[in-house]
Amino acid sequence: MATKVLMVAEKPSIALSIATALSGGRMSSRRGSTEVHEFDGTFLGYRVQYKVTSVIGHVFSVDFPPKYQDWAATDPLTLFEAPVVKSESNPKAHIRQHLNREARGCGDLVLWLDCDREGENICFEVIECTGFQANDGRRVHRARFSSVTEKDITHAMKNLVQPNKDESLLISHYSNNQLEIRFAELLQTH
Repeated sequence: MATKVLMVAEKPSIALSIATALSGGRMSSRRGSTEVHEFDGTFLGYRVQYKVTSVIGHVFSVDFPPKYQDWAATDPLTLFEAPVVKSESNPKAHIRQHLNREARGCGDLVLWLDCDREGENICFEVIECTGFQANDGRRVHRARFSSVTEKDITHAMKNLVQPNKDESLLISHYSNNQLEIRFAELLQTH
């Protein structure tokens, strides 16, 4: 039985372009929360079964809990102590469950998210959803690409890198800053 490799792109159209380029157009597709394209190929010298799917932007968002959402009824001072909660950005899409299900049985994860800090942050959201961990024997790779041409996709596959946790943390910090900005706006209205 061939090893399985899960590839996750930032959006469905990119997943389709990646699968088409790497399979030569010889793939099967099935529905999930987002489409999954499957084909056989070679990865790091081994015969593998590829599964290519996508997220639809960020998997998670951060906000104050529901009891703090009504700005008119919220004492601004309570926000200093209010927890920040992480939740699915689009719970009806079931992306978290989709990624977890597709990752089962996969030995490698290849992340095809945009090559900017937001994309790097989404990489770590995907890693969390798939359950891949540094010490479980499975490997995580990051594809760096500037377009979805066959040439760029092939080049990215030959030059995989590790995702950058430091860049991801910058975006996580930025998200928390956005909550602080909302808090400052609230203070100005009271």
